[in-house]
Amino acid sequence: MKYLWTEDTGAGLHFWQLINQLFFDNELAIESKESNQGILDALSDLEIKADDKYYIAFDYVVDNQDIRNKYRMLKSISEKSGGKVTILDMICFEYLILAFGKLVTWTGTGKADKIKIREDVLSAIEDHRINMSKIDDEKTLQYLASFKRYSTERVMKSLVGEFTQNEKWSVKGPLMGECWYKDCCVSEHPDSLRCGKPEVEGGSEKMRMLMQSETVRKVLQVVN
Repeated sequence: MKYLWTEDTGAGLHFWQLINQLFFDNELAIESKESNQGILDALSDLEIKADDKYYIAFDYVVDNQDIRNKYRMLKSISEKSGGKVTILDMICFEYLILAFGKLVTWTGTGKADKIKIREDVLSAIEDHRINMSKIDDEKTLQYLASFKRYSTERVMKSLVGEFTQNEKWSVKGPLMGECWYKDCCVSEHPDSLRCGKPEVEGGSEKMRMLMQSETVRKVLQVVN
């Protein structure tokens, strides 16, 4: 059996379930361990059967010491597993959404300042962190400095929230917003945030475009 364990719940867990359904024909058993510590606890008690394989979606940023410590423990478990435990190379679920090339046009955001910050941040990603030395724009630097408890993951989550405030595109609730995986994107109220214009209307087609984006494909390339 092949398993994909994630610390994500809600929309993040739903994202992995959709990937399993549309990309892997439900071959994976998707399970949430609810936190990075939950993943470590589950692995420490695990008895791996001969035919089992585990893929671990662990949110990893190097500017959070606690996460770095837990990642070292996870890497040690993986190295001793004989190839049975594989860590996906990822920052966090929200980064996969933020880096999606269609995010701005599909969500229809008009926030020019946040669009510029997004571009600056994405261009400065290096070794699982935002390399500040690569950013020259003063407004972007001020935005990053505004975080009381700064980390790359917090920035990703905050920026994604700016682009997905319309509930139909939200990635914060119990499920991915309907626009990501259903056949239409309709704002139900006249005063609601506007929706963008995806070039495809079908839900599965939109999800497939997200899954085939460079960032997501890089994460999934180790999953056979």
